[in-house]
Amino acid sequence: MKHLATPFLASLLFLALLTGCNRRSEEHEASPIDSLRLRLTNLYKPGMGEIMSNIQFHHAKLWFAGVNNNWPLAEYNESLIQSGFKKIQLFHGDKFEAKAASMIIPSMDSISNAIRHKDIRSFKTAFLFMTNTCNNCHVVTRHEFNVIIIPTIPPVSNQDFQTAKK
Repeated sequence: MKHLATPFLASLLFLALLTGCNRRSEEHEASPIDSLRLRLTNLYKPGMGEIMSNIQFHHAKLWFAGVNNNWPLAEYNESLIQSGFKKIQLFHGDKFEAKAASMIIPSMDSISNAIRHKDIRSFKTAFLFMTNTCNNCHVVTRHEFNVIIIPTIPPVSNQDFQTAKK
């Protein structure tokens, strides 16, 4: 029995040391990885104008999807607009413009509701509300020279905004 106990205890001791060494190694490696993650996160920071241009593009696509009763496409573009506003908060949350952008929330809720109910009349009203809110935000942030309108021409010529035929 004693002959089996010694190798068994030695094996346990070896495993304990190995586990302890691995744990310290992982902890030691986590610090440089976290540092690199932080550097990568801060490496590229899209400008406010760049994000707003993206939102404006999806604003136009949202309009054409909605007026053509293409509710899945409308919902998709609405989500991309929401994503744009989240990026503004993420990358520019400390700026006055980012804080003012929160005024868009009620109009985005109206758009979401109209899309969910597939209600073209409500959609048009909500879209006008959203567009006016954009312009009001531009006034508040001293960007009143940037006037947003309901689009009259699709933003791209290579996309069919009508609901796909089944």
